[in-house]
Amino acid sequence: MQNKSVKVLQFADMVDMGGIPVRQPMPSALIERIDPFLLLHHHTGYVAEGSYQWEVGVGPHPHRGFSPVTFIIKGDVHHRDSRGNNAVVKAGGVQWLDAGMGIIHSERPSVAFAEKGGEQEIVQLWVNTPAVHKMDQPNYQAINNEDMPKINLANELGAIHVVAGNYKNIKGTAKSKAELIILRADFKPGGAHDFIIAEQYALLIYVISGSITIEGYGPVAKLHLVYFNNDGDTIKINTEQNSTFLVLAGVPLNEKIESNGPFVMNSQTQIMEAIRDYQMGKMGILIEE
Repeated sequence: MQNKSVKVLQFADMVDMGGIPVRQPMPSALIERIDPFLLLHHHTGYVAEGSYQWEVGVGPHPHRGFSPVTFIIKGDVHHRDSRGNNAVVKAGGVQWLDAGMGIIHSERPSVAFAEKGGEQEIVQLWVNTPAVHKMDQPNYQAINNEDMPKINLANELGAIHVVAGNYKNIKGTAKSKAELIILRADFKPGGAHDFIIAEQYALLIYVISGSITIEGYGPVAKLHLVYFNNDGDTIKINTEQNSTFLVLAGVPLNEKIESNGPFVMNSQTQIMEAIRDYQMGKMGILIEE
C-alpha cells in the first residue's frame, strides 16, 4: 500500500446559481472537471417558518445525459418528476437521479418542513453517464439514511456510509451506469480510517463540516475539495472534531463532453437535439400539486 499524494486543494467559493447562493469547488479555475465528475455544489440556506412549498427550493427543470446526485445534510428534499416519481428524503439520505434520455424534476423542501422552517443543507454532485447509456430510460432512487450499508469505526468513533459502488466488499444502495465508489463519512474526535481506493479511480474528498487530517499532507478544513494524484491506493484520515466528508471515486470515461446548462452529451448535435426534445415536450411534463 502507498499513500496517494494531493494534487490540488480547492476552496469552495460562493457563486450565484439562478438566484440561489451555492459554494462551488468544481468547476473552478484550478479544477475544471474530474472525469467522470462534472460539478459539485454545496448549498446552505434557511427556510422561513410558514413558507409555502412552491415558493422555496428549485422548481421544475430538465436534465439529460448525466446523474445529479443530492446528499441531504440538514432538512429534507421533496423530489417530483415527469416520470411520476414522488418522494421525500430526509437528512442523511441521498437522491440519485439517472436523467438518461431526459426528465423534468423539482427539488423543494417538503410541505411539513416548509411550514416548520429551519436550516436546509445539501450537496449536489453531477456524475457523467457513459455515452452508450445517455439515452437510456431515466431512473430515480430515493435512498434513506437507514437504507445505506455502513462500516462502523472502532469504539463508536464514526461510520462510513456506502452510497454507491463496492467498498470493502460492501455494495452501496445506489445503482450507477459509471464505475464509482461514493462514501459519506461521519467521524467523531479520534476517528480514523485507511481508505483504500484502486489507482484507476479518479479520487476527490470534499469536507462538508469539521476538518480532517490526511497523513503525509496535513489538515484540511471544511468547505475544501481535495483532488489526489493516481500515485498510490491509500488515504489515511483522522479527525479531532466532529466531521462529515464525502469520498468520491470514479473510473474516468475518457469521452468527449459537450454541455449546455442541464444537458451533458458527447456532441453539439446531441445538445441541440436535447434542447429541441425538451421544447417539444419529449421529456414529459411536471405539474406540481
